Amino acid sequence: MPTNDLAVPPAADNPAAWALTLIQTRQTVLPRRLVAPGPDAAQQELLFSAAAAAPDHERRLPWRFIIVPHEQRERLANAFERALIERDPQALPTQLQAAREKAHRAPFVMLALARLADASPPPPGEAEVPAAERWVSLGCAIQNMLLVAHAMGFGAALTSGQAVSSPALRELFALGRGEEPVCFVNIGSVSQRKPMRLRPDAQRFVSSL
Repeated sequence: MPTNDLAVPPAADNPAAWALTLIQTRQTVLPRRLVAPGPDAAQQELLFSAAAAAPDHERRLPWRFIIVPHEQRERLANAFERALIERDPQALPTQLQAAREKAHRAPFVMLALARLADASPPPPGEAEVPAAERWVSLGCAIQNMLLVAHAMGFGAALTSGQAVSSPALRELFALGRGEEPVCFVNIGSVSQRKPMRLRPDAQRFVSSL
């Protein structure tokens, strides 16, 4: 199991300080720096339990995650290649190969998508949950998983790009009405960690009436 070298303090001593340290020491680790092992089945269950604890107005479950196991990575690589050809029919072989390689980098990869429409209308007396609230819920679910992955000692990154919204990706993942792909969640052991970046001061984004 990976070890967390960022010295997160024991939760029992000061839970608030532990939580803040966990949040502040999380950083993006790009897929090219993520190596095996990734989270095993039991650890994945913990990640999804964390996602399930995200705020969810009216319990609409406005998110979905689709794991791409190793035996399906070639299908994802094919979709990435198709997406590039859709955008640029003149793409060079080296560019096509680079697009394909993105599917094979991280040990654990899944697509995160927002469910912006329900399968059925809301019950009588209940209003439709706005799309903005659904986006926020998805973001909270993702952040919960990123923090738990960090607490386990893993690194993680969110990756997107033009291919995420391409017809090739929608077809591969059989996305339904109102389902919008947002990003891939990549998780694995960290081969090389970057220095921590400075966080913005709260005065830059907090004000008062």
